[in-house]
Amino acid sequence: MSATATVHPTIRSRPYRTARLAGRSLAYCATLVPVALLALVTAPLGGAGAAAGRWRTLRTGLLGAPPTPATGRRPGPFAVLGHGLLSLLLGVAAVVPLGVELLMVLRGVLYGIVDRGPYDHSWGGPTRAGAWVAHFLVGLPMAAAALLALIGIAAVHQRLTRRLDGERAPAWLIPVTLLIAVAGALLFVAWTHQI
Repeated sequence: MSATATVHPTIRSRPYRTARLAGRSLAYCATLVPVALLALVTAPLGGAGAAAGRWRTLRTGLLGAPPTPATGRRPGPFAVLGHGLLSLLLGVAAVVPLGVELLMVLRGVLYGIVDRGPYDHSWGGPTRAGAWVAHFLVGLPMAAAALLALIGIAAVHQRLTRRLDGERAPAWLIPVTLLIAVAGALLFVAWTHQI
C-alpha cells in the first residue's frame, strides 16, 4: 500500500468528524431551550430524576459524549432547577448563532429564490447570479463562526450536565456560562438596533 493511500483516509476523516461535530452541536443547541423549559416545569413537581435523565440522553445520544461513570448520586430538584436555568441561558444565547445559520440558508444559499430582484443595488449586482454568489460568499465566514460558537456552547453545556452526576466542575464553568449568556444578549441587542 502506498503512503498516499494510508494518509488519504485520515485527511477525509478530519473534515467528516468536524462536520459531524458541527451538525450534532447545532441540533444539541436547538434543543436547549425546550428541554430547559420542560425541566424547569417538571423538576419542582417531582420530575428531577427524569429531567436529569433527559440531559444525560441528550449529552450521550445527540453529542456522542461518553457517559459519566455512575456515582449513585441522584440530583435533587434544586440542582436540576439550577441546571435548567443555566441551560436556558445557554439556549437563549444559542439562538443568535442558530439564527445566523438560518440566515445563511435563506439569504446565502437560497438568495436568488428568496429575493426576486431587482439587483441593481445588491452586492454582486446587477445580475441575479452575481448577487447570489456575493451573498453566498459573504455568508460563508459568518456561518463558519456561528458553527464554532454552537460547538463551544454545546461543549460548555455538556460539562454542566456532567455536574448533575456528581462530577466536579472546573472553576471557570459557571462564569463562562454567564459570559456566554451576556455576550449573546449583547449581540442580539446590537443586531436589533442595526435592523
